[in-house]
Amino acid sequence: MYHSLYLAKLILNPRSRDVRRDLANCQDMHRTLLAAFPQAQSETARQEFGVLFRVEIQPRTGAVTVLVQSERQPDWSALPDDYLFVAADEAKPIAEAYQSLQAGQRLRFRLRANPTKCVARQHRPAEAQRDGKRVELRREADQLAWLQRKAQDGGFQLVALSVKPDVANAQVQEVSKVYGWRNDDNTGQRKKLTLAAAVFEGELVVSEVEQFRATLRQGIGRGKAYGFGLLSIARG
Repeated sequence: MYHSLYLAKLILNPRSRDVRRDLANCQDMHRTLLAAFPQAQSETARQEFGVLFRVEIQPRTGAVTVLVQSERQPDWSALPDDYLFVAADEAKPIAEAYQSLQAGQRLRFRLRANPTKCVARQHRPAEAQRDGKRVELRREADQLAWLQRKAQDGGFQLVALSVKPDVANAQVQEVSKVYGWRNDDNTGQRKKLTLAAAVFEGELVVSEVEQFRATLRQGIGRGKAYGFGLLSIARG
């Protein structure tokens, strides 16, 4: 049986003090959205309820929307009183639509991600490579190569340009970095968060349907607690 999955669209009130605070601090945005879900029992609430979200700001008007995907129906009455520009519609169930996906299906996609790579620290043995410093990928070619690698593990392939079969039919848009503060688990001190962001848009083909469904549910890459990783799809 395929578990429940919901998608909600929130239109935020840019005049709200809480909205302005959350847009300036991704940790606060994370905390505000998770208030719409029950207390977690075993994991973090984001993990237990499968919460992924993406903030989108319309460049021309400044309108702010947030897409929120979750495995449990959220209760938006927990948001601050003036947080929303218009009342939120009930999150719509999307599990059935994802269940109907088929291998070979061609889809349009949008993804806001935090593409990075791990650079090994000098004078460390090979088994300690995972402790290396993580750095952002800035070149478009490196960002697309990162997405290609994620696609291989995620049950899909990027569609190639018809005139250049070795080039993906996808675009990368550089967007503002995401900033915030969180408490360091080891020292208890506040630690500044700076996460690079890139928005990918293009076409993909489903190659392994169960893997792809898992990718849609779990998200792609790092920074999922801070608005990264939600893969949105639409039929062409």
